[in-house]
Amino acid sequence: MRHDDYVTRTRVERERHIRCDPVVHMPTTQRWDGPLGEVALSDFERDGFLSFEGFFSEERMAPFFDELDEMGRDEDLLRQDGVIRDPKSGAIRSVFDMHRISQRFDELTRDPRILGMVRQLLGGDVYIHQSRINDKYGFQGAGFDWHSDFETWHAEDGMPRMRAVSASIMLTDNNEFNGPLMLIPGSHHHFVPCQGTTPDDNWKSSLKAQEAGVPSQSNLQALVNRGGIVAPKGRAGSLLLFECNTLHASNSNMSPWPRSNLFFVYNSVDNALEQPFAAETPRPSFLANRDHPEPLEMQDPLGMPFRRSA
Repeated sequence: MRHDDYVTRTRVERERHIRCDPVVHMPTTQRWDGPLGEVALSDFERDGFLSFEGFFSEERMAPFFDELDEMGRDEDLLRQDGVIRDPKSGAIRSVFDMHRISQRFDELTRDPRILGMVRQLLGGDVYIHQSRINDKYGFQGAGFDWHSDFETWHAEDGMPRMRAVSASIMLTDNNEFNGPLMLIPGSHHHFVPCQGTTPDDNWKSSLKAQEAGVPSQSNLQALVNRGGIVAPKGRAGSLLLFECNTLHASNSNMSPWPRSNLFFVYNSVDNALEQPFAAETPRPSFLANRDHPEPLEMQDPLGMPFRRSA
């Protein structure tokens, strides 16, 4: 029986505990071998995220939003399992496997500025564990309950260690009214086990409304009392990097303005998926890449690959 530092999805409630993995994985002697300075690295270690207002220009983002609009009219695509509809309106909630669907999105995952930061944080080569668009139409986009991505990926996908980072790029303006992502600073330092076993094929319902893998209110209250809640906002093109164990959520969109964000999940090549730790069967590949692909190579904005030095 394999050892598990992050036991979760149990019948009885378990206490939260300090994580067993570092937050920044680059060895100390190579800590500054990347675009992030000591202040940014320290902020990421302390808070579990970094926010960059206007990282890309709004003009750079416009074609991606147009592509999302085209997807909404593609009947064949809409019938695929990787397209999740809003439980109330039926509008697109999420489209998964974006880096395989769209060459434009695939190239964006290899942007040297993002990839450089991610490699620095994760201590080496990475691949795409998951990619998706989360979309909230005006007046109708449903929210996402509080959760740790790692808890789900560990329980249902078999991700062994906390060695992954999500990059969220705002395709539309994110403001206080249209359901921005909310995070609990410092929550990534604790692993919060969740009570209740994983239902069979849980992903079919959890992507619309999550129930399994939601922390208890007492744990959420304690962590919010310590770290508060922040909601990084910004115009289209802003970037948010957040650690895989940082607790986050979002409210429904009560405004007339859409909120569309693109997510790439980078996982270390040394953190390949195993069998799920708290589910009978792994989730589909569009949710959890099990192909063990080659490490991502950097690509400049013109689509030309960067060559690594020997």
